[in-house]
Amino acid sequence: MSARTALGVLLTVGVMLPAAASAQHQHGHPQHASPYRDQHGAALRGLSAQEIGDLEAGRGMGLARAAELNGYPGPRHVLDAVRDGALQISAEQRQAVQRVFEGMERDARRLGTRVIAEEQALETAFNRGGITESELTERVRRVAAAHAELREVHLRAHVATRALLSEDQVKRYNELRGYAATQRR
Repeated sequence: MSARTALGVLLTVGVMLPAAASAQHQHGHPQHASPYRDQHGAALRGLSAQEIGDLEAGRGMGLARAAELNGYPGPRHVLDAVRDGALQISAEQRQAVQRVFEGMERDARRLGTRVIAEEQALETAFNRGGITESELTERVRRVAAAHAELREVHLRAHVATRALLSEDQVKRYNELRGYAATQRR
């Protein structure tokens, strides 16, 4: 066998082995396996570790997307753009946006903790078995109310931030975020 042929065989085998291993792995985990199977042993199964971390830290998690995509800048993103020298605002504007951000973050952390607690109560109700229709309704409404308040906090911060910026600053922000071509304003 020539060196060229041997190299070809090695490359072919090198490509086929991962495919075979992948096929074998798929047989070990049926296609019907739940995407949640890794959460089965978690203490709080209704939220992923990432979601819990985001809620505890007060991160937006896309809750203000309706504002963000319609020309209402997020305070954190404005502050980041200012820090990076990509957006120019006055010192007074920066301080005001910082206050909006700090208030939003404080309230979001408080409400994030509440969302987690309500999710934990729902988890506990299911875990003990025998959840009633009325308990289910009450638990889900409590989770939804906490989540709605959290979303409102993020949306209000975007509204407050827009009110602090000029139209030109909002336009620049949208350009930085890649929204300029889709802006309807």
